[in-house]
Amino acid sequence: MKEPGPSVRRRLTLTSSVAGAVIVALDGTVLTVAQPTLRRDLGASLVLVQWTSTGYLIAVSSLLVFAGRLGDRYGHRRVFAVGSLGFGVTSAGIGLAPAIGWVIGLRVAQGVFGALLQPATLGMLRAVYPPDRIGRPIALRTSAIGLAAAAGPVLGGALVGQFGWRAVFFLNVVPALVLGLSALAVREPARSPGPAVRLDLPGACLLAVALACLVRTLVGVPGTGWTAAGTSGLLVAAFAATVFVRHERRTANPLLPPAVLGSGTVGAALGILVASSAAMFGTLFAGSCFLQEVLGLDPLETGLHALPAAVMMVLGAPVTAVLMRRFGARRTAPAGLCVLAAGVLVLSRLDRESTAVPIGTGFLLLGAGFAAVMVTATTVVVRHVRAESAGVAGGLQQTAMNVGPTLGVAAATVLVPLAGDVRTGPALTVLAAVAAAGLPLARWLPGRDDPPTRGPDCPEASAGTPYETMNTRQSMSRSAEESDGTPATRGRAA
Repeated sequence: MKEPGPSVRRRLTLTSSVAGAVIVALDGTVLTVAQPTLRRDLGASLVLVQWTSTGYLIAVSSLLVFAGRLGDRYGHRRVFAVGSLGFGVTSAGIGLAPAIGWVIGLRVAQGVFGALLQPATLGMLRAVYPPDRIGRPIALRTSAIGLAAAAGPVLGGALVGQFGWRAVFFLNVVPALVLGLSALAVREPARSPGPAVRLDLPGACLLAVALACLVRTLVGVPGTGWTAAGTSGLLVAAFAATVFVRHERRTANPLLPPAVLGSGTVGAALGILVASSAAMFGTLFAGSCFLQEVLGLDPLETGLHALPAAVMMVLGAPVTAVLMRRFGARRTAPAGLCVLAAGVLVLSRLDRESTAVPIGTGFLLLGAGFAAVMVTATTVVVRHVRAESAGVAGGLQQTAMNVGPTLGVAAATVLVPLAGDVRTGPALTVLAAVAAAGLPLARWLPGRDDPPTRGPDCPEASAGTPYETMNTRQSMSRSAEESDGTPATRGRAA
């Protein structure tokens, strides 16, 4: 089979990355709409139905970084294919499940395949796009996620109303299988010779325990509040995380390479992602409660009032890519955090007399700020690691985007009762402060003229030619011109 050219491979990779991210985003939003019908149909308790989400979240959050490392070791496209095929098969299995136990078990399995799928969507982009041109693909991916988040509840409601809850799972089957088979059919570019990436299984287990305990504790807060079991879960997570960091600094083949674990730039970007996503999703949760319980809106009306947030994510992501190239991440991220915090504060001032204008303005600022932060911080994480660690970077980014929202919703759940039946001001004021907490981290982000990290296997397009080799060839060509006056033949990067 003839290998596709660099430009074709880029288009195929971008399509796969966007489609894979959309499938995962749709899956989460449509399930939320389907859960009440699923509960009635299967005669399940509310606790068991909640585990259809909790089981998936724990599985995917605990395995994302290790799955990214698998992509670094075996190839992101190959891991993406396995994740897509598994995601499609488990979706079909859930749609055919006869009881709630089967649904929970298959959702956990789906979380495992989702963990394989998600980091690979970023790792594949890093493999074929030069670091200084990866912002726009990430922006397009972010826009698609925003569109999926907006369309998910509407599409899910229509499917559940016409065909029942099983239809929302069958929705993903064909696209996921097509993506997986397509990824297998396209050959990956040849890799530059270098030492094979070794898998740190003890480190992966320690990190999985830490994240699983953290996520399980945070997910349980809305239902039970802060209990002794929750406190114990946090202590176990903290202990496992401490042992993990100690292990990573001592082992010869760490799960997180030293350049990633000790990178202030990557750490700052991840911290900003956690803070912004916590503020964003905590506000969406509190705002939805206010609109439905205080203003008396139904779920559809609530979704329409919050629609400006999704619209601004779709429109704001590509604009952010342009602004980031012009001003740098060090300026773009703080601007986004300020807009995000302003949106939270606007929503914190709502009361029973509030009209659609202040509500829409708050959600509009919320979406615009979050789009700016997400595109900027994600680009920094993916761009400022060596290409052979792109999977780990993608796993860390996805982990931040799972932990942050869980933390934000947990905080909102605890704080909203403090506001009484009318106002959610105290909770949203705290969430605005959470968003602002990311501002000091922005000083660690790169400026406009700071160079990205370039690894030895970071090809310009996908022909397997390292940047350093290309630069060396061009320097030699220029030297040849200067020495004998003969124009040298230069290759053009696709």
